Amino acid sequence: MKRLFIVMLGPPGAGKGTQAKKLAQAFDLVHISTGDLFRENLKNETALGQLAQSFMNKGELVPDDVTIQMVEERLSRPDCEKGAVLDGFPRTPAQADALEALLLKFGAGVKVVPYIKVADEVLVERLSGRWMSTAGRVYHAQYNPPKVKWIDDLDGSQLYQREDDKPETVRHRIDVYKAQTAPLIDYYRQKGLLVEIDGTQGIDGVTEDLLKAVEEA
Repeated sequence: MKRLFIVMLGPPGAGKGTQAKKLAQAFDLVHISTGDLFRENLKNETALGQLAQSFMNKGELVPDDVTIQMVEERLSRPDCEKGAVLDGFPRTPAQADALEALLLKFGAGVKVVPYIKVADEVLVERLSGRWMSTAGRVYHAQYNPPKVKWIDDLDGSQLYQREDDKPETVRHRIDVYKAQTAPLIDYYRQKGLLVEIDGTQGIDGVTEDLLKAVEEA
């Protein structure tokens, strides 16, 4: 049976991670988040983790070949024999080329690239509405507000907003994402693999469209 590989694209706040997990579950695949993969290698102090750390310590970006080796090692594990949903990789056309070469080793290729589209203002509203308690509980001004404004339901402490979640920071993150990922969206569109998904629907609606996109690919 040919392995199934799906590349998920979408800006911060589009719900990409949530949907990647749902897709992986539906098709019995492994969800590979490159953020998690980095953390795992750094925590376990693997050779690749230590190599990545050496660049990070100098304030440099981890080179593509190190990231690709991490992905290759992860894909070669037994739990990936049916394939994987990739979340956070590739980020550039060069990484996409490297992924294509890597998947050829497994006799496979990318089957479909769902791109979850959400308008900037909706993303800002979703991300900048998040507030935290000192104990790590997460609230949302619109979707999960505390009973008393800006006060934690359980211990009564003052809620705070992380720097990452402030509107101006969120807008910057979205701009950076768009600048970095626009060439990748074009790359997959030209290959006929990109499927645009309306990310402003409810979670179930997005999942339904994603399942259909994979089944029809």
